[in-house]
Amino acid sequence: MSDEEISAAGDSKPGRLKRFLPLGILVAVMVLVVSQGWHKYLSLEVIADNRDWLNAMVGDRLLLALTAYFLIYVAVISTSLPGGVILTITGGFLFGPLVGGGITVVAATVGASLLFLIAKTSFGETLAAKAGPWLSKLSAGFQENALNYLLFLRLVPAFPFWLVNLAPALLGVRLKTFIIGTFVGIIPGTFAFAFVGAGLDSIIDAAQADYQKCLDTAGSAADKSCSFAISPGSLVTKELLFAFAALGFVALIPVVLQKIRSRKG
Repeated sequence: MSDEEISAAGDSKPGRLKRFLPLGILVAVMVLVVSQGWHKYLSLEVIADNRDWLNAMVGDRLLLALTAYFLIYVAVISTSLPGGVILTITGGFLFGPLVGGGITVVAATVGASLLFLIAKTSFGETLAAKAGPWLSKLSAGFQENALNYLLFLRLVPAFPFWLVNLAPALLGVRLKTFIIGTFVGIIPGTFAFAFVGAGLDSIIDAAQADYQKCLDTAGSAADKSCSFAISPGSLVTKELLFAFAALGFVALIPVVLQKIRSRKG
């Protein structure tokens, strides 16, 4: 079968249905979760309110807890729902930094790869076939150093995780390269947040103490002026962000050296 015949088969109605069905299912799940407000459960306040039950679950049924955490993480990442950082911190809190960080790296890679495949199947191949000269040149440049660029994008926290899952799919990156770049690139950040989660107990206790102190002094207006809240941003230090940025720029060193050598040549 020629390339034209393959393209025609893919553009037929059954072909389009098969190609866009996974995307449709993904969008439907996203809409269902958001419409029901289930994504709001991904907060440190909810974790704090249920920490005794969660710790008991891990202590009594560790395998079930690990499986549930893995599946929830894959679902959150593949549907691009907010809460990945919260889940990573929770993994370190529940399972310890090593086990929690390890299972999170695998779950995040699986979820990201699912979204990558869906985007590549639904849009990537069609976009590559119809791309103009500018996009074709950009795609070729990205593919030339895809692994290094992916490591940079994963290591630097300035880029949204969902965006880094989608962009390589539209630029023709191979699945193998995407998996390796994602798996290796998210290791430092994942374990950093997992270690933060390992100390979450003390953070929750301090937040609850502040909340109780507010209740004791606010009197009748306590329900309006006092609130129990733990901001994920307060757990991230400037030094941690600087370290991620430094690692990201290290990943770009081979690309820069290659550009310099090609210009000299």
